[in-house]
Amino acid sequence: MHSIVIDTVEFPVNERPEAWAETMALAQVTQRVKFLETATFGARIEMMPLGVGQVSELSYASVIAQRTPRLIRQSDPEMYHVAVVTAGEIGIEQYRQSCLLKRGDMGFFDSSRSFDTFAGDTPGKTLLFQFPKKLLRLPHERFTRLCGLSLPWTEGVGRLFGQYLVGMAEEYVHCTPQDVTRLGGTALDLLSAVLAHHFERDAALPDMSAAPGEAGRNVMFLRISAFIVEHLRDPALGPEAIASAHRISLRYLHRIFQENGTTPRAFIRQQRLDRCRGDLANPALAHLTIHTIAARWGYPQPDGFSRAFRTATGMSPSEYRAAMRGAASPDAARPGDDAPDPGAHPATG
Repeated sequence: MHSIVIDTVEFPVNERPEAWAETMALAQVTQRVKFLETATFGARIEMMPLGVGQVSELSYASVIAQRTPRLIRQSDPEMYHVAVVTAGEIGIEQYRQSCLLKRGDMGFFDSSRSFDTFAGDTPGKTLLFQFPKKLLRLPHERFTRLCGLSLPWTEGVGRLFGQYLVGMAEEYVHCTPQDVTRLGGTALDLLSAVLAHHFERDAALPDMSAAPGEAGRNVMFLRISAFIVEHLRDPALGPEAIASAHRISLRYLHRIFQENGTTPRAFIRQQRLDRCRGDLANPALAHLTIHTIAARWGYPQPDGFSRAFRTATGMSPSEYRAAMRGAASPDAARPGDDAPDPGAHPATG
């Protein structure tokens, strides 16, 4: 059997986000996709149709995907999804439950309800098994109790299922159409065995109404990171605005970032300066003044930006731009590019 492979490296950089969003709609279900690093975004998917559904091997990073109520109303294939993570980590959230899937974990989705998935800087690799709901011999409410949660696939019955999907993906090219139909049925049987084992062993799932644990905070960090990247241009972006937008306390917000080795303000500052550096080094943006570049990333005051930039890089913005071009920068001669503004306020973020 021949699989279907789509890799964003085959597309121009500016076309990759749209190409990936269209691919996800064809390979899984329609989702709203946001990219944390559009310029460097790369992703790959290999789709392997089965008689009872499909197995897809995905690899991507720095992206958030959302299945919204509006998209569900437009189209719902009535599918269940099981994600087997083989590398990296992926955050999932559905039915008001969330977790961070790492290598050796598998997570669950229902196409008929809203869900979010998040991938950070570390590239995640996942095998996604999807199939019509009606084929699973398990009450719907039982499956949905697992949506947004994780189970291990590196031990017991779960290991049989996970290794089976890995092996099937590796040998798919050698299979006939009749083979994959039978293999798909076996995958469904093994999944049923995994779920039956889980519910027999654990009659009740943990109370998810309690305060989120470490996994929940990791997922929240990914969500907040995506929010910050989306709003970097807003000079008013700060801990108070972030906490309010996510309906959490400032104390909890700082705890989330502390566990990830930073603070909200430091994270905002780093993201802004990274993008300013990228724009200053980009020859296609040579026509933009340093003031313009700073303002577009949340630094409306020249002196505040210059101080923050010099602290981070050891040189002024104009010196950095010239160094990146390998020649003297014309911006360096523009009055006021790095000069403090007497009426300016200290840098924020």
